[in-house]
Amino acid sequence: MSTPFHNTPAAQLIADRIQALSHRKTQGEIASEAGFANANMMTFLKNGRNKVPLDRVPALAKALEVDPAYLMRLTIEQAVGVTAAQAVVEIFGTPATENERGWLMELRNASDNSDPRLTARSRAALRGIFGK
Repeated sequence: MSTPFHNTPAAQLIADRIQALSHRKTQGEIASEAGFANANMMTFLKNGRNKVPLDRVPALAKALEVDPAYLMRLTIEQAVGVTAAQAVVEIFGTPATENERGWLMELRNASDNSDPRLTARSRAALRGIFGK
C-alpha cells in the first residue's frame, strides 16, 4: 500500500490526536464526527495513504479537538506542497488559531485599538510571560 503523505505534519498530527483521544473516542467515532462514511478513512489519513480533504478540515479539527486554523495550515501544506503553501501564506497571511485571535483581541482592547508598535520592551515583556 502506497503512503505518499506518511511523513507530513498533517498525518502525524492526526495519528497523535487519535492516540491521545483513544481513551474517550474510537477511530470510528472520530471518523463519524468528521463526516466520513467509513472509519477506515482515519487509518488512511494517519498512515498517509490519503491527503486530508480541505472541505473536511473544520469537522475533522472538531472531532480531533485541535484548532481548525492549525489543521488547515498543515492540510494546505500537504495538499499543495511546502513552497506553494508558503505562497498562500504570503498572499493571505498565516491563519490565526482561536487562542491567537484571543490574544489579538486583548491587545486591541488593552491598547484602545491604537495599533501599538512592537518595541523591544513590549517584545521582552511578552517573551517574559512565556519564560523566554
